[in-house]
Amino acid sequence: MKQPLSLTWELDSLFPGGSSSPEFERFLSDLEKDIGTLADKVRAVQAPADLESTRSLDGVIDLLQSCTARLVQASEFAGCLGAQNQQDKGAVRLSGTVAGLSARFQGVTSEFENVLRQTGDEVWGEWMARPEIAPLSFVLSESRDLAREKMSPELESLALELAVDGYHGWSEHYETIVSSIAIPYSDEDGEKKLSAGQAFNKLHVNDNKARKEMFAKWEQAWEGVADYAADTLNHLAGFRLKLYERRGWDDVLKEPLSINRMTRESLDAMWDVIVKSKPVLISYLERKAKLLGLESLSWEDVEAPLAKSSGKIPYDRAAEEIVTQFRKFSPKLAEFAERAFDSDWIEVEDRPGKRPGGFCVSFPLINESRIFMTYSGTPSNVATLAHELGHAYHSFLLDDQPVLNQNYAMNVAETASTFAEVIVSDAQVKAADSDEEKLALLEEKIQNSVAFFMNIHARFLFETRFYEKRKGGLVSAEEISALMVEAQKEAFGGVLSGYHPHFWASKLHFYITDVPFYNFPYTVGYMFSTGLYRLALQEGPSFADKYDALLRDTGVMTLEDLVRKHLGVDLTRPDFWQGAADLILEDISAFLEMTKHLA
Repeated sequence: MKQPLSLTWELDSLFPGGSSSPEFERFLSDLEKDIGTLADKVRAVQAPADLESTRSLDGVIDLLQSCTARLVQASEFAGCLGAQNQQDKGAVRLSGTVAGLSARFQGVTSEFENVLRQTGDEVWGEWMARPEIAPLSFVLSESRDLAREKMSPELESLALELAVDGYHGWSEHYETIVSSIAIPYSDEDGEKKLSAGQAFNKLHVNDNKARKEMFAKWEQAWEGVADYAADTLNHLAGFRLKLYERRGWDDVLKEPLSINRMTRESLDAMWDVIVKSKPVLISYLERKAKLLGLESLSWEDVEAPLAKSSGKIPYDRAAEEIVTQFRKFSPKLAEFAERAFDSDWIEVEDRPGKRPGGFCVSFPLINESRIFMTYSGTPSNVATLAHELGHAYHSFLLDDQPVLNQNYAMNVAETASTFAEVIVSDAQVKAADSDEEKLALLEEKIQNSVAFFMNIHARFLFETRFYEKRKGGLVSAEEISALMVEAQKEAFGGVLSGYHPHFWASKLHFYITDVPFYNFPYTVGYMFSTGLYRLALQEGPSFADKYDALLRDTGVMTLEDLVRKHLGVDLTRPDFWQGAADLILEDISAFLEMTKHLA
């Protein structure tokens, strides 16, 4: 691996010139023409009446996949430009252009799905059995089934066009709200204003006083924009609910469950196991409060490190550690991570103007990924880096698959990423040189279980209840905050002395329009990856190939069928989830045992 590593990513190999790229403008123009050509082709075909007539749709499917890949390429590139510099007005314009193309493409896709919907069952079976089409049979059948549950193609197309400004536009407006956040902060360099992303990293310091002061400023900043955020959230939910109503969908979880290719029974089985496991986590939080010298934890204390930091972890050292631990599980995974670092796929520089959070995007035309985050040298940053590399590896394993088969659900996407985190964190705990180091690393690892069992459970409870309340009309910022605190109290078992009323305003995930309910899939992925890791520990090195095979099937199976095929497991039953929870609780039990003399 090269030294030193770049702190900024390389985007010019995609389209040179950033938001002023003439090449990207030509790319968008060509894409627009081809979407028009696709629209003409789709309107010219009818539902096939026999096997021979299905061949007339081969060209349509080929162009559909080509446009899909290029639209992903365009969307992710524009998103990267906006993330690296929220003041880049050109990136905002390009995002709007891509959103318009996406809406038009989705309208054409809706018309194509109507062709699928109108195809008779006998012809359909023969069509899906054709060798050229069989690899796409799952995705095409999924689209056909969903089309039968939607409005007419004309109404779906209209809804998609209206969504550009009436739905996705509100999500973009939230980005504008976030970019206006400037939080005062002073250090040895003097007074400064921190962006939301920079301020967030200051919330997890070891100093109780500094942490509480920053959290107070953080809450105050989001309270200051709460009315704007409430307007945004209300209109996003209102659009979504009205669309569901016109489709005849009563359950707000119908779409997110469908997108995640899993059943309500599996989701409920997982949450039931988690709720039953919470008493051990509550004991951990109570112990942590004592170790921090506090009577009880408040919201801002939950993720506070217990040990004094020995200094920042240099980015180059973090990269080396991740590659080393990946190699112990899979040389293939380690080699891929080295490629990502050496090829400058990763943006980590700590500077003003970047959007908060981290993400990984993939570019199907060049079979590469890009990773975005703000790295400040904390163990949490190292975990985030490993997490995003897990996403990139998952996409890498699907590079040779048809474009339509590369669209895997968020829950299994989070499986690959959290599995990568577990590899790194568990290896670090086992390799610790002292009890003090082991305790610090173990505590960092346990933070994941608190996040997925409690924090994300709070998000799920909040969003479910907010949508039910929104059915009755607009919900005020004060009411939204009350719902948030209520959900946090329930999810954390009432163990905290203070909560985060404006968490709903500060969390980007509530404002994402591509995927509704951007919460429970994280916990599904965490539990699923932990269950996989438990099996990996039992099976040894041979599990790496099984793991890769499972990931390669994630775009062509439901979650239940995926684990039934590769693991022989029924996810609607608690057994697999309980096995994952037991492994997680072992860490907490070890922590409680190691700290009983300190409390």
